[in-house]
Amino acid sequence: MSIRVGTGFDVHAFEAGDHLMLGGVRVPFTQQFRAHSDGDVLLHAICDALLGAAALGDIGQHFPDNDEAFKGADSRDLLRQVVEKVRTCGFECMNIDATLIAQAPKMQPHLPGMIQNIAEDVGIEVACVNVKATTTEHLGFCGRGEGIAAMASTLVCAIETV
Repeated sequence: MSIRVGTGFDVHAFEAGDHLMLGGVRVPFTQQFRAHSDGDVLLHAICDALLGAAALGDIGQHFPDNDEAFKGADSRDLLRQVVEKVRTCGFECMNIDATLIAQAPKMQPHLPGMIQNIAEDVGIEVACVNVKATTTEHLGFCGRGEGIAAMASTLVCAIETV
């Protein structure tokens, strides 16, 4: 069986707004992401991890931020498209482990919803998705409250054909 690992990373700065989209969950907040799509850094990092595992480049190659077709795009839709691209290449996702890096807002109450959305969109069991959050102890751009980062790792395996 062919097994591959992929990693992904994304970051978005804040601008005036009233919520963030994270893991497909609307998180009330005093700001929003400055982004071409909905700015969901968690799902973007997962997309990059999946694309990387299948050697398909990165999210920017598939959904360029200068293409009006993706203006305001729902990142859950982008994730589902990435999963289909990975499957077309003969791979399926086995698990996802991701970390949100943010000083605020508090993520813990929203993590179960994020995990549920990701599992649903990728087509894997909830037990195969892990999302955690950490702060940077007020260091760097995340610690200063200028934005949020996310990183993700995924394991994919070749789809067995009979």
